[in-house]
Amino acid sequence: MAERPDTVYINELFFSLQGESTYAGLPCVFIRLRGCHLRCAYCDTEYAFHEGDKRTVDEVIEQAFALCGGLDGCDLVEVTGGEPLLQRGVHPLMARLCDLGKTVLVETSGACDISVCDPRVIRIMDLKTPGSGEQDKNLWSNLDHLNARDEVKFVLTSRADYDWMKDVLAEHRLHARVGAVLVSAVNEVTPGLEIAGVPGLAVRDLAEWLLEDRLPVRFQTQLHKLIWDPMARGV
Repeated sequence: MAERPDTVYINELFFSLQGESTYAGLPCVFIRLRGCHLRCAYCDTEYAFHEGDKRTVDEVIEQAFALCGGLDGCDLVEVTGGEPLLQRGVHPLMARLCDLGKTVLVETSGACDISVCDPRVIRIMDLKTPGSGEQDKNLWSNLDHLNARDEVKFVLTSRADYDWMKDVLAEHRLHARVGAVLVSAVNEVTPGLEIAGVPGLAVRDLAEWLLEDRLPVRFQTQLHKLIWDPMARGV
């Protein structure tokens, strides 16, 4: 990964609508970093595993905000991947963004230590379900570092994943730890070069399970995939 703490490997930069989390629907600058040590069966950004180039933190900030008309063009920034916390340069990057007065979200798998993030950063942590194929990579000590500004996300592939999520929710009282517990049904993903793929889960099934159980969670979809082609990049 990055050789110096003031550089990061970037896959793509773009300006779009936030598609997930409690910030869904808001204009957002996205900074997608290259590289990931997981191979979730349903990954929709397999292209971020290896594609991208090294840039300085200054270059990333300048280039990212040029997309929305300058630093005053957007107040919300998401740092994502891949797995952004694999790169040590991500921390100076996120700190600089916070210094500029931006609301900074980091989308992380939860397989990396989140305690090292700048306390001003809002961490959206994706707990990996059995259906992801990467359940054993969850770093459960991360739960102790969550706070009321953070959010936890579950991507479900099946009823078995749903039941697993219910058990985790109850055992760890996640809804009392974070600002929101986000639950979504996986979209169909075809097998890739490095991922297994999944058939998808009907959103209606998940909605009905949630209503039946009255869980303290927020159902979500990927808004950007409803607006643009699900395989489109840069949206």
